Amino acid sequence: MSTNRVVIDLDEKATSVFRAIFGFGGLLALVMGILILVWPAKTAMVVAVIIAIWALIAALVSLATGIFSKNQGTWARVGNIVVGVLLAAAAIFTFANLGTATAWLAALVGIVVGISWIAQGIIALTLLGGTKAKLWTLLYAALSIIAGVVLLFSPLLAVKVLFILIGVSFVVLGIAQLARAFRFGAN
Repeated sequence: MSTNRVVIDLDEKATSVFRAIFGFGGLLALVMGILILVWPAKTAMVVAVIIAIWALIAALVSLATGIFSKNQGTWARVGNIVVGVLLAAAAIFTFANLGTATAWLAALVGIVVGISWIAQGIIALTLLGGTKAKLWTLLYAALSIIAGVVLLFSPLLAVKVLFILIGVSFVVLGIAQLARAFRFGAN
């Protein structure tokens, strides 16, 4: 019995670059996982601040586009200005009420994920007649719909649990990636 194995022969410099990339990615995942597990609320607030900074930058770009663009029609310019004002308001609200904004963000994520899981479960049910894996498809659909409903009824609690699972995943994946970095290129 033969195995098909692709062997990539990299020079020492390329191997070092890949090791560094794997190592950096692993370290970043490990640190993020630890931060999520040790300071979940503070880490969630950092995410809210990052989103607020993005919204503020996007607001400035939209406002500048709406005000200074000579190539756009009136409605496009007005639309850019309206979007810029809304994004600026959202950023200002987030900075002024960081705790509330973080809770709203968590609730929104929980609701969106809940709705998507319910939709995925319903889609899986519609595919039930055409699959050979009926039991697994039915199990997936049922779990997806149940999990989605749970998320819709308690999005903050569910997001907290998901956040902890993400933290644990980051820690495990970070450790695995670091091990991979040390072993990359070794025979």
